[in-house]
Amino acid sequence: MTQPLATILDDTREIRDLLQDALQEAGFATQSFARATEFERAIPSISPDLCIIDLGLPDKDGLGVVARMASETGAAILIISGRASLSDKIVGLELGADDYITKPFEVAEVVARAKALIRRGRTTPDTATTFRFHGWTADLDQHLLTAKDGHVDRLSFAEARVLRLFVTSPNRLITRDQMLDYLGDIAADNYDRAIDVRVSRLRSKLRDDPNNPQIIKTIYGAGYIFIADIE
Repeated sequence: MTQPLATILDDTREIRDLLQDALQEAGFATQSFARATEFERAIPSISPDLCIIDLGLPDKDGLGVVARMASETGAAILIISGRASLSDKIVGLELGADDYITKPFEVAEVVARAKALIRRGRTTPDTATTFRFHGWTADLDQHLLTAKDGHVDRLSFAEARVLRLFVTSPNRLITRDQMLDYLGDIAADNYDRAIDVRVSRLRSKLRDDPNNPQIIKTIYGAGYIFIADIE
């Protein structure tokens, strides 16, 4: 198995060096960047498995970088930031982040969460990677969602995980506890909100009216049902 590649975007050299050393010791290949512009320029050619992003950057808003990585790559996204408010965490999740750690942090926790994200990305309940339903084609290996009209959307790492759970368990209730068991402790500090955000983003990409959903049904107080015949 090849080494997973983790990119680190933080304007503090000490933090970049600390994370690089710890992640390399844990089996990651790493590349680090001090500025968002050089980071965004490099990403298409290096295709990282994990992006660790600080929000307080000197040249761009870190949340904008998170949103771009979520929409343009299939990498897992881990925010590390001094912004500790719940609203900042929620915005980060809504823009596509998979986890959020506040500064100051324990390096061992960062490494553990990074390894968990990679492990979840590589562990799937079956070998199928392409699914068809309601005129949609989901390629969960490439994190691509193609509509009947040919329009292609890129799924974030977390959206692809949630969709895989749905398409491998169609037409039956998936409880929040089952989602927790499957997804693990992604954004565990605010788990219920994290799940709601991911389902909402997935509904939007599936053009599923949240006021009258035809694909992802909410069973209030229990969980969700994915209504589809899967091919």
